[in-house]
Amino acid sequence: MAIDKKTFKVTGMHCEGCADRVINVLKKVEGVRSANVTLEKGQANIALDTGKTGFDDLKEAVEKAGYGLVNSDQS
Repeated sequence: MAIDKKTFKVTGMHCEGCADRVINVLKKVEGVRSANVTLEKGQANIALDTGKTGFDDLKEAVEKAGYGLVNSDQS
């Protein structure tokens, strides 16, 4: 089990309710240990078990909620 802390850009958020929704969606992804979203910075800080989940799983969950997730390492 390798826990890794990652920061991703979140797009489409307009209010604290949006940020809360993104947090809730991320926490439901298997392997996510913790998630914190900052509306002002448009960022998600996520601690995840890289053996259970990866960026694609996180992105899919966030997109289903109506937002976008961008891997800063690949931009």
